[in-house]
Amino acid sequence: MSPRFLISLIASVAFAGPLMAQEAPKGVVELFTSQGCSSCPPADAAFRKLIERGDVIALAYHVDYWNYLGWADTLSSKENTERQYGYARTMGRANVYTPQVVVNGRDHVTGSDLGGIEKKIDGFLTEGEGLTVPIKAEVKGDQLEINVAPGQGKANVVMVYFDREKTIEVEKGENSGQKIAYMHSVSDVETVGMWDGKQTRLTLPASLLQKPDLEGCAVLLQSSTADGTPAAILGAAVVMAGKNI
Repeated sequence: MSPRFLISLIASVAFAGPLMAQEAPKGVVELFTSQGCSSCPPADAAFRKLIERGDVIALAYHVDYWNYLGWADTLSSKENTERQYGYARTMGRANVYTPQVVVNGRDHVTGSDLGGIEKKIDGFLTEGEGLTVPIKAEVKGDQLEINVAPGQGKANVVMVYFDREKTIEVEKGENSGQKIAYMHSVSDVETVGMWDGKQTRLTLPASLLQKPDLEGCAVLLQSSTADGTPAAILGAAVVMAGKNI
C-alpha cells in the first residue's frame, strides 16, 4: 500500500467554522503536449506566458501516444493520456490531439491559440462558470490544510503534483535537436477527498510536498461524470515551494 493511497483514509471532515477569504484564480488551464509533437513548442511558449501572467493555474500533461515517432517523451505517462481521453468522453469528442488546452474542465482550445485561451477563460467568468468555490491550501507545521468553501453540487478534491521547470534536449523525432524548457509538467494526480457542497477541511501530511523533484501542487475541486471521468473544475489553489496562492 503506497503512502499516497493511505492519505485517503485520513482525508476530510466537514466543519462549521469560518473560512478565510481568498481571491480565486481566473481559471485552470490544462495543456496536453508532447516532446515528440512538432506543433507543440508554440503551445509550450504560450503556456509559459500564461504562467508568467500569474492569474491562472496552469498544468501541463505530457501524453505518451506520440512516443512511437522516434522520441519517447521523458515527462509523459499513460495516466496523462487517460486524463485527456477522459475529457474527450466528457465533451462528447471521438478523438484527442496535441497541443490541446482544456479550460476549467469545461471546453477545449488549440494549445497555441493564446488569444482563444484567454477568451475562453474570460467567457467562463462572464457566464458564471469560472472558479466559483473558493479554496485555500497552506502548510501549517507538519500538515497541509485545505479549506473548501460551501457551494452547490458535489466534487472530488484532487491533488495534481508538478515540477516548476525542466529543460529537455530532444535528441530524436519531430523536434530533434531542440532544447526546450517545459513548465509545470505534471508527475502525478490523485483524489484525496470528497466535497458535498458543505464547508470542508482536509488535513494531510505536509510531507506530501517534500518529495524529490516535486516543486508544486495544485488542489482542484473537480466534478466528474457518472463513469468517473473528469468534468468541470469548480475551484482551485496552488502550494509552491513555501508560497501559497
